[in-house]
Amino acid sequence: MNNDRLNFSVGPQRIVCMTEETTEWIYLLGQEHRIVGISGYTVRPPRARDEKPRISAFTSAKIEKIVELQPDCALGFSDMQADIAAELVRQGVQVTIFNQRSVAEIFSMLYQVAALLGQAEQGLQRIHAMQANLRAMEMAAAQRLAAGARRPRVYFEEWDTPPISAIRWVSELLQLAGGTDCFPELAAQPLGKNRIIADSAEIVRRNPDLIFGSWCGKKFRPEHVAARPGWDSVAAVRNHQLFEIKSCDILQPGPAALTDGAAQLHHRILAWMDADLAGALHP
Repeated sequence: MNNDRLNFSVGPQRIVCMTEETTEWIYLLGQEHRIVGISGYTVRPPRARDEKPRISAFTSAKIEKIVELQPDCALGFSDMQADIAAELVRQGVQVTIFNQRSVAEIFSMLYQVAALLGQAEQGLQRIHAMQANLRAMEMAAAQRLAAGARRPRVYFEEWDTPPISAIRWVSELLQLAGGTDCFPELAAQPLGKNRIIADSAEIVRRNPDLIFGSWCGKKFRPEHVAARPGWDSVAAVRNHQLFEIKSCDILQPGPAALTDGAAQLHHRILAWMDADLAGALHP
């Protein structure tokens, strides 16, 4: 008797990644041979753009091209890709849409993808290493606080016109890195339109000590921010504490934000705390 029809692959073998975070994670797990298509916005890891066909943007996708690749799984992110997911399902493609918005949810997504690929143990090891690094950042900030430094008030700008404040995982990483989000009440809002700051005078009133800009792929212009009417009174402007973190490093809800993005936040926040301890900042 031929039992071939009873055999099955352990985990998907032909994966389409419609956002960058799953691509980067699968590469980190050494399973990149399973990826058959990626998002056109993918820059991490850099070699993925040379090795894999680009089959989607963020809110649009080449459905026919995806179907031609004969994927046994498509991975996406958030309600913004709901229409793409629905069309792929109609075409018979298995689709998983994650909706991670917090640091804990990002870790959960990473574990689920690793387990899906039969790499649960390796995935947990990598997750534990990232958690250890984040805890070390938190401890380093706590040491500065114990020495008398203040937590800087941080304004993270995700877009400039209109200004949009930090999404939840960024807000949480700011806290872990030693800062305080100037707009914590907006961070829980999953959609950018609900994090719009209608009156920029409110940003001035909250007087951030540090400003980070990550304008969704558009280059951050600290000089333009500093020149906004009335912003010369903002502590971050007076002390030249305006910095860019590239979107691919912090607005990707995956490995990038938990590693390189968090490290950049931490580096700038610790430098500010050290300057504060030394009395080198204008009040």
